[in-house]
Amino acid sequence: MADAFAAACIEQRVTGKEAFFAWARLVRRFGEPAPGAPAAEGGVAAGMRVTPSPADWLAIPQWEWLRAGVDLTRRRALLTGMASASGLERTLNREPGEVDAVLTSLPGVGRWTSAEVRQRAHGDPDAFSFGDYHVAKNVSFALTGRVLDEDGCAEVIERYRGHRFRVQRLIELSG
Repeated sequence: MADAFAAACIEQRVTGKEAFFAWARLVRRFGEPAPGAPAAEGGVAAGMRVTPSPADWLAIPQWEWLRAGVDLTRRRALLTGMASASGLERTLNREPGEVDAVLTSLPGVGRWTSAEVRQRAHGDPDAFSFGDYHVAKNVSFALTGRVLDEDGCAEVIERYRGHRFRVQRLIELSG
């Protein structure tokens, strides 16, 4: 759960390229070596790292966040979640609506970040990525042949309630 939360916070409001750079830099620098023979023996998995623990995220110095390109707002959201990581873990046994309420109660966590965490950590099939720059446009175009804003897309995908993220993901995978 902490891994999904950290990744979603780093991905807020930036391009995928910027987010993947920041994630890779921080995990390489502060993650532990991946366990197992391939990594230890210099095989295919050599250099693989495990995502930092919540305590390790909290210990990353400010300048390292800046070097990775993670701004103060995203860093604060991530660190708030890591400070209450055990509470995040307890959401795994809760209903999606309850999880959304818990996540969005954290400073810096909005609709998009909550959906991304619920997709990754909870397997929530209805956690549509509202607030993403491209998703509403791409999904609405795929389903209607017209580019719609968030509200228009929400109307179109309402008929898929319960499976809206699945619809989003299938469209993304279709190219």
